[in-house]
Amino acid sequence: MLRLGLRTWPFMRPLLRHLITLLVLALAAIPSGFVTVIVGEDLLRNKVLVGDKLQPLQATVLLLGSEYVVTGAAADEDIATSSAQPEASADPDETAQTAASAERLTPAQRRTVRNRILVWTVIVGASGALIGFGVYYYSVWIWQSVNQNLRVAMVERVESLSLKHHDDARVGDAIFRVYQDSAMIVNLLQSGVAAPLYAAYGLLVALAIVAAFDPWFALLLVAVAVPMAWLAGAATSRVRARARRAREAGSDLVSRTQEALIALKVVKANGAEARVFDRFDQDSRAALNAAYFLRLDMTLVVLGVATLGGLLLIGGEYLMVAWILEQRETFLGAALAAFIGFAVWNYGAFEVARGRVGDVAAGARSLTEAWLRMQDLFIALERAFWILDLAPEVADPASPAPVPAPVATVAWRGVRFGYGSRSGDSRAGPPGSGADETRAVLQGVDLEASAGTVTAVVGATGAGKSTLMALLLRLFDPDAGEVTINGVDLRAFALHDLRANIAIALQKNVLFADSVAANIAFGAAKVGRDAIEAAARIAAADDFIGELPKGYDTELGERGGKLSAGQRQRISIARAVVRDTSILILDEPTAALDARTEQRVLTNLAAWARAPSTRQPGDRPAGRVVFLITHRISTIKNADQIAFIEGGRVAERGTHAILMTRATGRYRAFVEAETGERAHVA
Repeated sequence: MLRLGLRTWPFMRPLLRHLITLLVLALAAIPSGFVTVIVGEDLLRNKVLVGDKLQPLQATVLLLGSEYVVTGAAADEDIATSSAQPEASADPDETAQTAASAERLTPAQRRTVRNRILVWTVIVGASGALIGFGVYYYSVWIWQSVNQNLRVAMVERVESLSLKHHDDARVGDAIFRVYQDSAMIVNLLQSGVAAPLYAAYGLLVALAIVAAFDPWFALLLVAVAVPMAWLAGAATSRVRARARRAREAGSDLVSRTQEALIALKVVKANGAEARVFDRFDQDSRAALNAAYFLRLDMTLVVLGVATLGGLLLIGGEYLMVAWILEQRETFLGAALAAFIGFAVWNYGAFEVARGRVGDVAAGARSLTEAWLRMQDLFIALERAFWILDLAPEVADPASPAPVPAPVATVAWRGVRFGYGSRSGDSRAGPPGSGADETRAVLQGVDLEASAGTVTAVVGATGAGKSTLMALLLRLFDPDAGEVTINGVDLRAFALHDLRANIAIALQKNVLFADSVAANIAFGAAKVGRDAIEAAARIAAADDFIGELPKGYDTELGERGGKLSAGQRQRISIARAVVRDTSILILDEPTAALDARTEQRVLTNLAAWARAPSTRQPGDRPAGRVVFLITHRISTIKNADQIAFIEGGRVAERGTHAILMTRATGRYRAFVEAETGERAHVA
């Protein structure tokens, strides 16, 4: 717990000045509050209700004259009980009665004291409320800023991880860790630091006040803390296990919710609502039960501590009432007689001491509650820091080189790659369980593409086509071999520099609830309307965009729901083209297009690939390297070269015409299988 607590410091350090200010305000408020309560108790109980005269300082604060102040003789009598006999007088009873009445407030004076107390209560209460509200909102801002620092760091780490991590991890788990588990850093300040310190401070002050009345009584209170501490300690491991299970169940529930909502169309199309609901209901009940039993265990422990505290309070009241009846002298009351009238046990002393015994019992209960909440808190922080502990498998080099310009060639040299469980994944099974097995995908790929050409990457499903492009983007790094640009290994470049030179249009088109122009310009910095419209023309999207109510300024629905699949695909292609990068990857770019539109798009892309890139400096501007990943033969035919992937290697490479001349060629067999027709060799 200490180790995890120290790890939160980097996220608190930017707000150190505010944290110190908050601490100073808290430390100033606590003692002033205790003093106000004690003095107020004495004024109300002993002065207003009983009628004792005021101490000098009390009269000064209430702006009252000397007639309200206890005289020296009476003060001496309050400081210590005297065993001396009173001097003889003509009428002892009358003398005693006169002296007693002289040291009592008259009814009118008591009402005046009461009214002054009410005025001060309003002033102090209103001022305290305003200050308290200000400090509260100030503290909320500080704590949420700390949480923001941790959340941002977690998301940055998640985004920096390679797809090997994301292939094995559930999105809902990451969401729960970032949104829920990270929030516990706020509770660390409140429940793990502020609340225990406040409770401990109050408990110590209460013990000190009780000790001022009677040290042995204070020692008795301390002795009762032993069984309380044992009860809390014995339950710690069980509460911690419950907390871990509750957080895992909550993570599973978020994952189930995310999966159900993202696949809503598929669920409805297959009439599987009941099945999805049953799964959600099971996960929801599991999360509910886990949270319930965690809180049940915590409540039972706190109940046990509260019971001990209640017994302590009842026993303490019995002792203090007995001391009042015998007018027992308090331990330090005489030393404080100038401020409060507690030289002997009286009504005011009883109320103050009883309140402090209650504070001790409440403090013990608060510390127990804080300790139990901290078990859940640190389990959550452990889960949050688990993300931060994940080392990115794809990282920038210490001294990155610039991406070559112009880009002349892109090549794969002896590339090997396989998917497997990510090291350190908390969901991975033990060794030998099958969870750590690697599935080989690429087993020695050699391929080169030149600027100004279109290369079609073809193969059966699962052959590794998309993986090949993912390696070019450095979403993964190869297990062996290298991917190069102009002969330089990609691992020599900074990730942001590399990806700034590569654009990609995916088969799954992700559009946003924004304008058409904003969706096309997404990912391109400071691109103008002319470039947006030019990219739309290359993607053959300008015709349908012109028919929209506001053209390029038309707002699209959620995930581009106002557009057809083909229209969304053309927007995605335009988004990749507008970046005007040296390398363009099109993953099934025309799967949703009709034959006529497909030919327009491919013709435009081929011309665009041969044109010099405006982003590439140099004496000899080169064209662009374009890769097509597709199964559609109509898309493949016009490519400058075709790379047929099979068995984890480039089995064949050439143009469509050349590859179709091979009677036993693997590409020709693929085409015949796709078209269902026997090809004729010229």
